[in-house]
Amino acid sequence: MTDSRPTLRVGMIGYQFMGSAHSHAWRTAPRFFDLPLAPETNVLCGRDADHLATAATRLGWASTETDWRAMIARDDVDLVDICTPGHTHAEIAIAALEAGKHVLCEKPLANSVAEAEAMAAAAEAAAAKGVRSMVGFAYRRVPAIALARELVEAGRLGVIRHVRAQYLQDWIIDPLAPLSWRLEKDKAGSGSLGDIGAHLIDLAQHITGMNIASVVGDMETFVKERPLPSEHSGLSGTAGEGVGPVTVDDAATFLARFDGGAMGVFEATRFATGRKNAIRLEINGSQGSVAFDFEDMNVLHVYDAEDDPAAGFRRVLVTEPGHPYAGAWWPPGHVIGYEHSFTHQVVDLVAAIAEDRDPRPSFADGLRVQRVLAAVEASAESQKWQEIP
Repeated sequence: MTDSRPTLRVGMIGYQFMGSAHSHAWRTAPRFFDLPLAPETNVLCGRDADHLATAATRLGWASTETDWRAMIARDDVDLVDICTPGHTHAEIAIAALEAGKHVLCEKPLANSVAEAEAMAAAAEAAAAKGVRSMVGFAYRRVPAIALARELVEAGRLGVIRHVRAQYLQDWIIDPLAPLSWRLEKDKAGSGSLGDIGAHLIDLAQHITGMNIASVVGDMETFVKERPLPSEHSGLSGTAGEGVGPVTVDDAATFLARFDGGAMGVFEATRFATGRKNAIRLEINGSQGSVAFDFEDMNVLHVYDAEDDPAAGFRRVLVTEPGHPYAGAWWPPGHVIGYEHSFTHQVVDLVAAIAEDRDPRPSFADGLRVQRVLAAVEASAESQKWQEIP
């Protein structure tokens, strides 16, 4: 039986952690959701031809390119999915948009405000020609987080007063863990702040509908130098000979003021011993609160001040057919996982492209996050409050 839907031919750059997650999403989305376009995983791009060929077979891509410029130039690519380190995002995304290709770019959008501004400008120009772009803050698509957004948007929490946000990991607590690109500022832009703190900033602004207006922050690098990696060593690879400097932060904390009057407390660290990927959010309003912990990702804790105060928070298992995204998956009570957020990201992006509208989060949203990241870094250096432009 032939598929009568128009196709959306995808080319993806990068095939490691995020590339694997995105590949799974492109394959899975049309099998569970009724998409208006049929995604085709046409081209996978990477620098090492041998590793690339293996990855393409494993991840389900039809062909390969070792030069991203050649991939963008191909007629059988409608959308470019960027899963590369941050220092490459701006050049690739702008070139793809100017070539008339839709773009999905992993977060953070760029390594600097200047790069993010150039990307947002290119996205705006491309949108006028019907070319769409989105930044990959996939945690927005966790059903419990999407439900929290719906509750806030509907006014169920009243006036938002407090935001508490933590992202806790421990993958580099070993001082002998080798240096990787994520620990080098020229490639990663920043450390825990940009890599995982960016998610907190995006989620806080997305759920509350308010923007962070000012910050005061602190940052620390606990391990100043690390063993150089052996050849072909990855994120958790083996050490080689010699040492190199760690040029990004291991941990970042900051206070924030939102333009709607709320106060925020943020923490992002890779040195929370025992925490693997803990994302914790609590939002308090004048009429209620919501609380979320990614280690229990299918649950949203909800407090309604108009209910019996003695009842406290109510545990909502976000798996009912009426909950965001949940109806396309399993019967109620059958939970979903991390990878589903990327599938939902594809669903929303494909729908926006088919409907000829700009998807969210946009490159402008990514720029807004980038400006907060820059302000936190500036504040950590000056030890003063910084306004967000």
